[in-house]
Amino acid sequence: MITGQLKSDIDKLWETFWTGGITNPLTVIEQISFLMFIRLLDITETRNEKRAARTKKPFKRVFSENEQDLRWSKFRHHPNLDFVRDRVFGHLRKMGNGTSFNGYMADAQLMIQKESLLKQSIDMVQALSLESGDDKGDLYEYLLSKLTTAGINGQFRTPRHIIRMMVEILDPHPDETVADPACGTAGFLVNVMLYLLEKHTSKKGQIKAEDGSIIYSGDKLEPYRKHIQNKMFHGFDFDVTMLRIAVMNLMLHGVENPDIHYRDTLSNSFPEKFPQFAEDSFDVILANPPFKGSLDYKDVHPSLIRKVKTKKTELLFVALILRMLKVGGRSATIVPDGVMFGSSIAHKSLRKLLVEENQLEAVISLPSGVFKPYAGVSTSILIFTKGGQTDKVFFYDVQQDGFSLDDKRTPASKKSTPLGPVDKNDLPDVVAKWKARNKTKMDDRTAQAFFVTANEIRNNKYDLSLGLYKKEVQVEEECDPPQTILKQVRKLEKEISKDLDDLEGMLG
Repeated sequence: MITGQLKSDIDKLWETFWTGGITNPLTVIEQISFLMFIRLLDITETRNEKRAARTKKPFKRVFSENEQDLRWSKFRHHPNLDFVRDRVFGHLRKMGNGTSFNGYMADAQLMIQKESLLKQSIDMVQALSLESGDDKGDLYEYLLSKLTTAGINGQFRTPRHIIRMMVEILDPHPDETVADPACGTAGFLVNVMLYLLEKHTSKKGQIKAEDGSIIYSGDKLEPYRKHIQNKMFHGFDFDVTMLRIAVMNLMLHGVENPDIHYRDTLSNSFPEKFPQFAEDSFDVILANPPFKGSLDYKDVHPSLIRKVKTKKTELLFVALILRMLKVGGRSATIVPDGVMFGSSIAHKSLRKLLVEENQLEAVISLPSGVFKPYAGVSTSILIFTKGGQTDKVFFYDVQQDGFSLDDKRTPASKKSTPLGPVDKNDLPDVVAKWKARNKTKMDDRTAQAFFVTANEIRNNKYDLSLGLYKKEVQVEEECDPPQTILKQVRKLEKEISKDLDDLEGMLG
């Protein structure tokens, strides 16, 4: 859990960059990330040296004998702009041996132009608590929370508690493969890792931190470590800066070699470049794909157009996810509400595809304020499994998520869980009702959670709008008897008449 001091340190570091002339939020995050990584490389190297001294076993060095001056502990006391830009970042660009880290560090550049800013930022990064795995992960999440501007293609940061709800509903297992076809900063993938650590930690493996929070060691994940580190996590995006941050984010959360690729997954080139990922590949896909984009037919792979003939990215991404999933694979995907009720042939075709050729399991309607201040768009989460058949669909009307639904997004209470503040929050109930869905009837259409049969959805032309199926409770209002109301009106008339007489007397 990030402390007030750590938040304060990050806020000061952020402010230092802005006052130093670097004001693009992505650039600020990227530059802070680079400096954190350079320090972490030195911390790791020192730790490995001590272990090697104890065990007498060699290890693969990050810094050769001729590169010792490139270590954070060596240059941080007297940082030189040219040295850090050319030598230290030069070393960062060439390391990695073909890993995702190397792929997105190949063009890493120091954007700091003032030596005074470099010294200030190095001193501040040195003060951050990066030795603790839990601290550095929370610290990075807080850093990413400052990314408050939506991208031109409709990307914006998905709130962590919304992601956690989606992860808990899908319940990923440590031997499965997980992907996000529009991963941004890898928030979904990181939260899968956090969920696995929490779920697969024994009581003995739980470590109590100084602030009273629990650090989950994930000791029961040991048989799956190699798979988790190298083969479990896959992300794709066409924004190199986002991908670089995604790799760092995953590595800071304990995934040493995430499989992250620069690619527009809707494009013609995706199946040709990545045939192993483009079709029948993944057990779990979590996504909040871009909403605003509109593509040319010739830019989209024909296999998607055959399923849903449209230029709208929100429809194409759902078709893409169905293609990327293995049969029996499952997805939780955020879509704008227009997907639920759109009347175009493409909208209807996609909804029919979900219901008739796959298992549409849930429609979770979110209040429109959950993505503020980035966007006010109304959205829903589609939960579906590739293949099978739809019998009935679980609907849930989320009315509050623990935060105010305005631009300030003020938490309703100080006490919080991974699913958000404990007060005024429906998300824990969503998860609880979902897990109990096969044991309870849930046929009350006035409740927040209820089932709708596939036949009823067919009869409504595959419309998935919550409002079409939910019944509003009619509350009978009690009014005073007409004679009482008439007396009150006459009394008001007398008071008004008296006030007018008094005013006329003052003017006379």
